[in-house]
Amino acid sequence: MPSALDQLVAAQPSTAIILGSGLGAVAETFSPILTVPYSDVPGLPESKVPGHAGRFVLGVLPGSGRKVVIAQGRSHLYEGISAREVTAGVRFLAEQLGVKRLILTNAAGAIDPTFHVGGLMLITDHLNLLGVSPLTGGPHFHDMSVVYSLKLREAFMNAAEKLGLRLHHGVYAAVPGPQYETPAEIRMFRTLGAHAVGMSTVPEAIQARALGLEVAGISLLTNWAAGLAPATLHHSEVVEVGLAAGQDLARLLHAALA
Repeated sequence: MPSALDQLVAAQPSTAIILGSGLGAVAETFSPILTVPYSDVPGLPESKVPGHAGRFVLGVLPGSGRKVVIAQGRSHLYEGISAREVTAGVRFLAEQLGVKRLILTNAAGAIDPTFHVGGLMLITDHLNLLGVSPLTGGPHFHDMSVVYSLKLREAFMNAAEKLGLRLHHGVYAAVPGPQYETPAEIRMFRTLGAHAVGMSTVPEAIQARALGLEVAGISLLTNWAAGLAPATLHHSEVVEVGLAAGQDLARLLHAALA
């Protein structure tokens, strides 16, 4: 009998979703068929961050019967690995599973004061403040004029309107972490044009575009960035908000991908 990994490869889903901190439960809304731990896939690092299950889930898009592969969690640069290692999962999805469309999600801090905590932000562009690229050493010189697909962004905006869901949109700034940002850094990011900040997503988006994938990105705004609220920042609260707001993200994904 074929292994779960063999069955996943044979399914050849065209769409993949990578879930950020606290969002793993979204995968359960896609009628899971099978699961594959990252440890079963050669070359994939295992995330040790709370809120990341570290496995692929093959599921079905409600109402359509189309198969979707969902990554419950990701690796991060702050775990002490390279940008190339962080994006190994994207290469597996594209090169082994044949994925053509990648939806990236993350937990992020809100910088724009008109946003609301617990809300969703459609990523229109990003600032790579990580100081690294997954393409270092080759391949080189890929165009990044439109990283986040206009077609997919339109689909998400139309879906949000039909659902009556408030969907912010803006620029995502990626920083290395693992420490949270200082108020001075947040003021700098705002000056640079960022609307939200986090510690992931950008390497995956770069790698995906270099492989020719269509990319969309959604940030769950789990907290106010440093200096915008009196409370201190804790990862446990990020995961908690992610669990609470995951239902809205699931509804949006179902509607947009349908």
